[in-house]
Amino acid sequence: MGRAFQNRKESMAKTADAKTKVYSKYGREIYVCAKAGGIDPEGNLALRGLIERAKKDQVPSHVIDKALDKAKGGGGEDYSLARYEGFGPGSCMVIVECLTDNPNRTFGDVRACFNKAKSKLGTPGSVSHMFDHCAILAFEGGDEEAVLEALMEADVDVTDIESETDRITVFAPHTEYAKTKQALAEAFGELEFEADEIQFLPQTTTPVAGDDVVMLDKLLATLNDLDDVQNIYHSAEPQD
Repeated sequence: MGRAFQNRKESMAKTADAKTKVYSKYGREIYVCAKAGGIDPEGNLALRGLIERAKKDQVPSHVIDKALDKAKGGGGEDYSLARYEGFGPGSCMVIVECLTDNPNRTFGDVRACFNKAKSKLGTPGSVSHMFDHCAILAFEGGDEEAVLEALMEADVDVTDIESETDRITVFAPHTEYAKTKQALAEAFGELEFEADEIQFLPQTTTPVAGDDVVMLDKLLATLNDLDDVQNIYHSAEPQD
C-alpha cells in the first residue's frame, strides 16, 4: 500500500510566490496544531513532526516562531478543519482538506475549482470510504521484524510495514500517530524520518488519460492556489 503515498506537492515550489503560499499554509497548520495540543513540541508530537516537515521544506524559522507565538497568545484567527470530497476528471476520487475561518467562502471557492475542471463536488463521505486514513512514518533501516516487535510490544495497531532498499515504512491508523512515533523513539532513539505524515491513501487507483489528465492538472493547480487548502488527495493514476 505504501508506494501510493506522495510527499507534499508544496515542497517542490520554486517561485517566490509559490514559496510564500507554502509558508502561509505551514504557518496556519502549525498555529492550529499548537493551539489544540500545546506549543511544546516535546509534549505535542503532531506539532513536532509538523515543524520538522516544515524545516525540510525550507520554511524560515521566523514563520514557525510567529505561528507558535500566536498560539501561545491564545488569540488570533479561529480556524477549523473543513474537508470536501468529490469526483475529478476521469471519475477519479478527490479529497480536499482545508483550514478556514470562513467555511462558506471556502466551500464556494472549492466548488468553483471543481466546476472549472468539469468535476463534481460530492457530499461528505461520498469518496472517503474508499481511502484509508493513515499515519505514515518512513525511516532508514532494514530490520522489519525488530520494528514490528517494538510496535507490537507498545500495543500499536500496525496496519502494514514495508521494507525496501534499506528504508522501512510503517502504516498505522491516523489515531495511532503519536503512539507509533513514541514507540519508535523509545525502541530506536531519535530517528530521521523521510516521511512523517497523516494522509488519505486510496484503496484503488483510477486510470486517467488524454484530456482528463489536463483537466486533473487544472483542478489540482487551482485548488493549490487557494489559501485555505492544506492538502489534496486523489486516486488518479495518469496514463502515458
